[in-house]
Amino acid sequence: MKVTDGRGFNFDDFQLAYKIRSSDFVRIFFPSVSVLIAGSPKEDCHNVSLYSSYLSISNMPRTQGFGTRAIHAGRETDASTGPVMPPITLSTNYVIPAPGTHPTYEYTRDSNPNRSIIETAVADLEKAKYCCAFSSGSSVTAAVMNLLDAGDHVICVNDVYAGTHNILTKIASKHQIASTFVDMSVPENIVPHFKPNTKLVWVETPTNPTMRLTDIAAIAKHTHDHGALLLVDNTFLTPYFQNPLSLGADIVMHSATKYINGHSDVLMGLAVTNDEAIYKQLVFIQINVGGVPSPFDAYLARRGLMTLALRMKAHETNAMAVAQYLESHPAVDQVFYPGLVSHPQHEIAKRQQHGFGGMLSFKLKGSVDHVRSFLAALKVFTLAESLGGVESLVEVPALMTHAGLEEDHRLALGITDTLMRVSVGVEDIDDLIDDLSGALGVSHA
Repeated sequence: MKVTDGRGFNFDDFQLAYKIRSSDFVRIFFPSVSVLIAGSPKEDCHNVSLYSSYLSISNMPRTQGFGTRAIHAGRETDASTGPVMPPITLSTNYVIPAPGTHPTYEYTRDSNPNRSIIETAVADLEKAKYCCAFSSGSSVTAAVMNLLDAGDHVICVNDVYAGTHNILTKIASKHQIASTFVDMSVPENIVPHFKPNTKLVWVETPTNPTMRLTDIAAIAKHTHDHGALLLVDNTFLTPYFQNPLSLGADIVMHSATKYINGHSDVLMGLAVTNDEAIYKQLVFIQINVGGVPSPFDAYLARRGLMTLALRMKAHETNAMAVAQYLESHPAVDQVFYPGLVSHPQHEIAKRQQHGFGGMLSFKLKGSVDHVRSFLAALKVFTLAESLGGVESLVEVPALMTHAGLEEDHRLALGITDTLMRVSVGVEDIDDLIDDLSGALGVSHA
């Protein structure tokens, strides 16, 4: 059977090179609608027909609004039962009609209808051709490290998420992959750190938890001038507020556990790209390493994605109000939110983002004892790690998410004992302000 996706992608070559079965071609059809079949035996014609009968793909035109595409992109319809919402397909294996034949799905580690839907939808929203779903954001990071070879070099933004820092310094380093951490707030800072073996530049913008920004287009130019790939972690802003591929990134990653799902009940990661060669390698890693999400998590993430536009608007509106309130309070030393004019990179945010998001950090005046009193007095905000859910969360990076960093390194990044990271939820804003006001009144009485 010879199958192409209308862009010259030859599935025969892919299958031979990567030993991928026909059951896995379904993910490659997304988001293409045009499937050309030539010289197919009768059995294969029947199997390919299953793609059109079971997988009725809604390939939304990108002239449609974001909210419309978030609801409809990638949705499947089972022609035999016609559900408006796709069902959860929990089976780990599928009936094989006859030996040597390959139906659409064979084994869930290889492919699953629910996973295909979320991959297609996120690719659409990121204005990308391809997407691979993994079991967590950290699983995406590990998969990207597997794109590299021993002896390769990575340049990473210096105040990166602590989990990414750990993978680079304590896991990838064991495989002779070296990393250099650079302050990328000034794009030119990166240039002296390129080496002949630099293969990847890793950017997080805004950074976690200091909310520093990186000029993606400027970093992309330096990266590509030196023959390396650029990855951007877009977890904080989502495709609703930022599209790094359009700014020159080669790979975009998400911890879909956060805003993509939006309800604090899923673990999932996503890797998105327009590069066919990168996609092929990620699919191979995805299938053979096996770090894939469960069908139930894929279903929940796709359900959450439908309201992403609504949620991100509410997160941003509330975050701006909270940031302005905190900035005006005498007990607060400094607020870090790109939407504030006082943020040193506010103009970059206006240029490369479509909004400012729902994340902020602030430093409380006083000591860690004031922080503990403040946290104990909160009623609506919850002390917890993670972010991006509908509920408002607060955490102390120095004592929680970034506690594993060496103290000198942590302090150099500005992660002091009184810095708190806030994931502003979608509750009524008056309740959030009242909660902060009451807690600040207790901590600084």
